[in-house]
Amino acid sequence: MIQATGLTSSPRKELPPAVDDVSFEAHAGRVTALLGAPGAGKTTALRLMLELQRGRGITYFRGRPLHRIPHPAHEVGVLLGEVPGHPARTVRGHLRMLCAAAGVPVRRADEVLEAAGLMSLRDERLGTLSRGMDRRLGLACALLPDPHTLVLDEPARGLSVDENRWLYGTLRAYAAQGGTVLCTTADPKEAARIADHVVTLEQGRLVADQEAADFSRTRLRPRVAVRSPHAARLSALLAQEARATRRSVEAVHEGGNRLCVYGSTCADVGEVAFRHGIVVHRLADETGDMGPGAGAGEPAPGEKATPAGTAVRDAGEPVPADDTARDPDHRPGAPAGGGSPASVSPPRQEPEESAAEDARPAPRARSRRAARTRDAADGLPPPVSVRPAPRPLRPLRYEIRRATGVGTGFLVGAAVLVVSAFTAVLLARAGHTPQPRLLAAWPRELPLPPAALGAGLLGALAFGDEFRHPALAADRGTVPRRLGLLTAKLLVASATALVLAVLTVGCDAELLYLVYGRETVEVPADWLPLSAGWLGLVTGCACAGVLAAGVFRSTTAGLAVVVAVPLLVVPLVHKATEGPAARTPAPLASRLRDGVPLRWPFGGEHHLDAVLRLVVQPVGGALTLSLAALLCAYVLTGLRSGVR
Repeated sequence: MIQATGLTSSPRKELPPAVDDVSFEAHAGRVTALLGAPGAGKTTALRLMLELQRGRGITYFRGRPLHRIPHPAHEVGVLLGEVPGHPARTVRGHLRMLCAAAGVPVRRADEVLEAAGLMSLRDERLGTLSRGMDRRLGLACALLPDPHTLVLDEPARGLSVDENRWLYGTLRAYAAQGGTVLCTTADPKEAARIADHVVTLEQGRLVADQEAADFSRTRLRPRVAVRSPHAARLSALLAQEARATRRSVEAVHEGGNRLCVYGSTCADVGEVAFRHGIVVHRLADETGDMGPGAGAGEPAPGEKATPAGTAVRDAGEPVPADDTARDPDHRPGAPAGGGSPASVSPPRQEPEESAAEDARPAPRARSRRAARTRDAADGLPPPVSVRPAPRPLRPLRYEIRRATGVGTGFLVGAAVLVVSAFTAVLLARAGHTPQPRLLAAWPRELPLPPAALGAGLLGALAFGDEFRHPALAADRGTVPRRLGLLTAKLLVASATALVLAVLTVGCDAELLYLVYGRETVEVPADWLPLSAGWLGLVTGCACAGVLAAGVFRSTTAGLAVVVAVPLLVVPLVHKATEGPAARTPAPLASRLRDGVPLRWPFGGEHHLDAVLRLVVQPVGGALTLSLAALLCAYVLTGLRSGVR
């Protein structure tokens, strides 16, 4: 179950907090709806619960706050806003990346795709999905780690009637098997139709915490739904009749031939229409909202939402809320909107049965997995039977799939190679450029060569998905403050930078050889320290981009820090080290050799001497200083977030 206590968002200057002292509970085996008009604070409350936003209060998921759960994705499945993924990533690639982040087998991606009816779209890009398929993918992402709790922010917004029925049928089946479901909605009728428990927010405050039966009885308003080709005339006649009889009747013309009458009955409306010879195509009782315009949606035509989850046809015959008899193309076991087998909603319990179930302890995970195995045909993916132990390579697999899942890195690398090659040719034609700078395509007018700028950009893009799509941060395995993930990002960025540096020199040398001959690509005598300095520069820029993007949570800030190193830090380091008091590290190797009785193996003192010579150079010293400062800032911000 979920226990939220005292949720309060940080104040917004002179405005009141978006959420102010909200406390409620969501029990296992039930669907809880968080109801409120747009701007009531529903999304802010969810972000506070998931610790994605600063504020006061605490939320317990089965007795533990989220930051105390080792792998929160195994406990809470999250869908906030749009599907958290790059528009150019494929559906299957996105799910496989999340499999690596959650530590579940990669075959789990195909299982949830099959359950969500997206197997035929597995190679489609996320940016090309329709609204309904996007919601299906969002629910598949939430179900991927087989969590006990689902937290969804308006999952049915913008869906058709059939897609809405499939979505809430799946949630109902998940709750019936022991899971906890918390979803937000702005439509009171929808909350009464799909939820067992309704928590109402208004201007950031809790105004009602009710069972669905009590909510429907006290906060919804009955009405009469009318369809007639003379709806405007019938509305005027009903208003005239109400004035004559001194009754409070309100007729709302909702466009076309549709009319909603509040404060009357089907019999009274039918008699008025009969006396004045008005043809009526539909006349039915419905449960509406608190008044005209207070709701954001409508129930399916011909249905009445009730707290017991039943619908009423025009003739008054009760049928299940997920009845599909009106769909001529419906097949047993298939969703109303097409795709995978449907999750048929089990019959809703009566209020006294719900109260009795609430008094019983929540189902255990083992019984829930057994029910999932028995009811796999309902459209839910099978449970994760065996969870592999956490491994050091888990964040590395996630980062590799994240980096290779889109073509941005490949496009940046190709652009760097093309720009470097043309720059090298132009520099060779102009002359007066030393050969090391010629091979690196590094004119003296630029603070950094194109390869270093490209490596810094790729490093700055490393934290893009986690910050742009906050639902990825629900699992602490992909939260940027984890040092394991930082190590994986630094390793992948460094490897990419090394490949880019080698390819840049190779392509420049080959093009210069083809255009100007062998004399422009002769190997210099000091090629080893030059090569080490070149690789260190490109790799350092990539690592600086990673750390800066992680500290400032911005790709632009990461690239700006990379450019600031030669423009700002290098002059400061050069000014601090120049002058007669400046010393070189040349004596260090001899001091180490003389002070330590054992000799360094394989001439290690010479390698250390070369490394130190690179570090004390202005660019090397500035880059080393910047990396140390960024790493310290990254660790300190992570510790500060942990304390909060």
